[in-house]
Amino acid sequence: MRQIQSEENYQTFTYQTRLVIDESTAKILDNCAKTFSCIERRLFADISAGKIAADLKSEYLKKYQITARHFNAIRVQIEGKISSIKERQPQLIVEVGSKIQAVIKTIKKLEKKPATDKLHQKKRLLFNLQQKEKQLKLDQEVGKVRLCFGSKNLFRAQFNLEANGYDSQEEWLADWHKARSNSFFLMGSKDESGGNQSCTATLCDDGSLSLRLRLPDCLANEEGKYLVIQGVRFAYGHQKIVDCITSCETRKQSQKLGDPNYKRYGLPISYRYKRDKKGWRLFVSVPVEHSKVVTSTQQGVIGIDINANHLALTEIDRFGNPSISKSIPLNTYGKSQNQTKALIGDVCANIVDYAKEKGKSLVVEDLDFQKKKTQLKEQSFSTHSRMLSSFAYKSIKDNLKARAWKNGVQITEVNPAFTSLIGRVKFSKRYGLSIHHAAALTIGRRYLKFSERVPRHSDSIPDGKGGHVALSLPARNENKHLWSSWKSIDRNLKTVLVAHFRAKKTRSSSCKPVPET
Repeated sequence: MRQIQSEENYQTFTYQTRLVIDESTAKILDNCAKTFSCIERRLFADISAGKIAADLKSEYLKKYQITARHFNAIRVQIEGKISSIKERQPQLIVEVGSKIQAVIKTIKKLEKKPATDKLHQKKRLLFNLQQKEKQLKLDQEVGKVRLCFGSKNLFRAQFNLEANGYDSQEEWLADWHKARSNSFFLMGSKDESGGNQSCTATLCDDGSLSLRLRLPDCLANEEGKYLVIQGVRFAYGHQKIVDCITSCETRKQSQKLGDPNYKRYGLPISYRYKRDKKGWRLFVSVPVEHSKVVTSTQQGVIGIDINANHLALTEIDRFGNPSISKSIPLNTYGKSQNQTKALIGDVCANIVDYAKEKGKSLVVEDLDFQKKKTQLKEQSFSTHSRMLSSFAYKSIKDNLKARAWKNGVQITEVNPAFTSLIGRVKFSKRYGLSIHHAAALTIGRRYLKFSERVPRHSDSIPDGKGGHVALSLPARNENKHLWSSWKSIDRNLKTVLVAHFRAKKTRSSSCKPVPET
């Protein structure tokens, strides 16, 4: 049995399964969700009014007939939502500001052309964004949190019932109540039986799990205050959950025997019950220990350049030279949320397995793509904008990190400044790489701390579409930071590429045959 060495050695993973239950059990879960959700909304209202959640505990236990662990789970959940919204507010302000700047640029371009309806719509959009920015800044200043239980989209659907598929207000209201009471959370603790006092899991002889759910006193029935759910299995992560349950049992037995080392055992297990169109699903969150590291950087690394429709990988030796380059398609445009998750999971699994086979660590960019994504959506063509909207950059990185953690593969993030530009200018032509593989090479070299000096000469720079452009590179200046030169090249290259593609388009159109009259 493994002992807990340090919290840093563990990371929380969540596994899910669909519960196979009868109607009476489903009804009890419905009532639990309705009760806990109502309490959560009431607690949010009290916190918003300036009350302290911890001071309300005794009052809530008596008023709603719930246990202390029930209240703690509800409190932790609502405080987490509030904290998440407050943490997100500054980023939302930045994103809206970026959208405003992009729309202003578009309006200035449209004002130079004959008046169209598009200009009017862009001005309306600008006004709405400015109002939104003003409201966000005010909320941040006064500490106000806006939280809609049941989702804003569903709430707004009542104002246009027919367009949203409803025949009556009563039909919408039924969906609204279901959406506001479709889940509940039960928080675990390592010093509790089975890792969770409110939902205790035990291992059955056939390998399945039996869950004993502690009901609120207000929902206790003739059968008692517990609901037992048998035959629970997980397609993925079942053994991880069993290991946690075993660790908790070991802690309990060690404590009974007076073993002073009993605190080394035990892991918290948290449960979330969630209802969807097909029934009830169960999400179990457990700490997973870091696997033994099987990769290193002594023989080089694998750089990864994440793009909107594929991932470019370049394997690098310890001298900073590329050895193998490969592209992995990942086009999420037009895919559903579940399809996107499955695609990303498969791609990340392949990359981690490849790194494990090669024994080399992974290196990616430490990039927040949201700001850049916002600007590109406003400045690009509609097809490009739709592709960017489906670009799950954060999901790809999170999935890579999670799989690397479980498989003992090291993954590191580096500063993303000018990686694509350096790869295009310095390495693309030299090694015969695409600009994306060259960017992946630069990412890996940056981790290995190789030089990024501007080359003295460059006859041609790839345009990314099979052609090349000429560009005079600035002379090296030791008195300036290296990136100042790359910034100058970046600015000049954009101008050169625009002129290059404009000329190419003009030549192409002039070569079209003249139709016969």
